[in-house]
Amino acid sequence: MTLFIIIVSVIAAVLMFFLFMIAPSSRRHKDRELLRGMFIAHRGLHDKDRMIPENSLLAFRAAAEKGFAIENDIHITRDGEVVVFHDDDLHRMCGVHGRPEDMTLSELRKLYLMGTAERIPTLTECLETVDGRVPLLIEFKCKSGSGKELCEAANKVLSDYKGKYLIQSFYPPIVRWYKKNRKEICRGQLSAPFKGDKLKMRLLGCLIFNFLARPDFVSYEFTGANNLFRRICTGLGAFPVGWTFRSQQDLDKHKEDFETYIFEGFLPK
Repeated sequence: MTLFIIIVSVIAAVLMFFLFMIAPSSRRHKDRELLRGMFIAHRGLHDKDRMIPENSLLAFRAAAEKGFAIENDIHITRDGEVVVFHDDDLHRMCGVHGRPEDMTLSELRKLYLMGTAERIPTLTECLETVDGRVPLLIEFKCKSGSGKELCEAANKVLSDYKGKYLIQSFYPPIVRWYKKNRKEICRGQLSAPFKGDKLKMRLLGCLIFNFLARPDFVSYEFTGANNLFRRICTGLGAFPVGWTFRSQQDLDKHKEDFETYIFEGFLPK
């Protein structure tokens, strides 16, 4: 009987520890209601056929004109400027190799997006273009240890913005920075079922680092809708955001799994 009690106690302790690790914020941020039912244009309303590159001012303008919220991505340049760009390398979008973090803003200004006349915009230019017409979901990109520097630089730009914005990142220290320094901003943890990746990424897919930042919402790859850890985290109160839907069929299939839908390549109904 004593052994049974010990085993049950150990299992209960492990379970409680696990729930503590992945639990989201206990607060219910007011912007959760803003997110509910929202369709968010992934990297703006970009369209290759119409020569509208992703994360361009044209894409942001197109999304705002149609009333869609906008997801974008930010990096910090070598000289401390915040630019809107997704990839860790410039090659796919600009045809040259190099990291945005390793170049100055003036160097990036010489590049063009997907052979168009569009250039890599600054976060300031993005804010001026959107001008509060629709909410922004800003993803902080960080793989070089510059998380604190990026947060501080972005916060300086965003501090005077009158429009609505939320932040998210795959990188838990980014989300934690907002928890400590800008508590009033709704913050989200990005994740996905990282099968076959490094242990750190698989743990991220299990949302095991939530204890660092206690996110208000979890933005999860929609193909992992049935991921056990995602479902537990949602059950514990995390607001469920799904990314990235590329067809109406996929959106309809997973409509009940999420409350907010990041999309690209089609106009959701």
